Amino acid sequence: MSDDWKRRLERAAIELLRRDDPVTLVREMDALDASTRYPYVWPRGPVFGVAALGPEPDTRWRLVSEATDGTPQEARDALNSLLWFQAKDEAGTVAERRELLAAVHLLESERIDELTVLGTRYRVVRGDEYARCGLNKGPELPRPTDPEPADRSWDHRPGRARTLPDIGHPLDALMDDPTAPPGVMAEGTRQALRDFTYEGEHVPPAMRAESRQAVHDHPELVLLPVGFGVIERTGTGWTPASRLQPTPHDARRVLHDGLSGIWADMYDLDTATREAYAHAAEHLESTPHLNEVTAQGDTYRICRVERMLRTGPDGPEPPRRSDLEATEPMRIRPLLDEHGVIQPEPDSMSTGGGDGLAGERPH
Repeated sequence: MSDDWKRRLERAAIELLRRDDPVTLVREMDALDASTRYPYVWPRGPVFGVAALGPEPDTRWRLVSEATDGTPQEARDALNSLLWFQAKDEAGTVAERRELLAAVHLLESERIDELTVLGTRYRVVRGDEYARCGLNKGPELPRPTDPEPADRSWDHRPGRARTLPDIGHPLDALMDDPTAPPGVMAEGTRQALRDFTYEGEHVPPAMRAESRQAVHDHPELVLLPVGFGVIERTGTGWTPASRLQPTPHDARRVLHDGLSGIWADMYDLDTATREAYAHAAEHLESTPHLNEVTAQGDTYRICRVERMLRTGPDGPEPPRRSDLEATEPMRIRPLLDEHGVIQPEPDSMSTGGGDGLAGERPH
């Protein structure tokens, strides 16, 4: 261990004791207990988001979109949408709106990972998603100290906001951030994962090489807010089955929505499966803090998911050449003129979001 990391751990311990916060101390003990029960890391793949630097006097990179997108292009589309709405709702002059719309048009036709608009530097950033695992335990479930929402209802509400607390999250050395919660275990995690790379014969050589280069170019780690998702046990292990949610109950609600009818309608399930899934949904609803249910041989679990992002002298890591792309740049919002007026089009455009369930129902 380098002296630098020793000093960081010491600072974290001193700050933890100085604050003398019983809630924080309990969370620290909870994290310590989890590290012994779930000592292994299950990499779930890269995630992407958008960060911004500036305008002055702000000198810190911060997230301006959730770092949950599965491909760089999804994050570029999020930036496209962000700038479009700025042009529509926030531009103070025609000149400002023209600059914003020029950036939007560029993102509609090219794979651009960084650009500066109205004094703000935007960058598509790359992170890694992972879960902790235990021997014969599978991926980690929510911890007792993980916060739950005030609304613990189960009713399905289309369009319900399920956003992670990513927006505004600083992407520099959090140990230097006086607003960051103290934690020896969090600092230990950064230490343990600092040299994390993709390895193994199943990983393409280019991906392995870029992973090793990233450790050199972006040596510092930022831990992003924890999320929670639904996973399904399959013949080959555990498979993600939902988008990331901000609390364990939000993930349970996504699972409840699927079991109680959405999957039955989407996939035309037979009567026996519908009844078994409905019974599992009732069991989930009637049992507080239940994090695993089984129906028709299918086992679903609420999984605690962590994310990390690399950063270096020039800021957070952008996408790598080996990162997979699934779509091409395209126009995703209606045409907008320099006066902020939406132009009519013959074909309507859909920009609505999903309900949090994965594109495919678990087997």
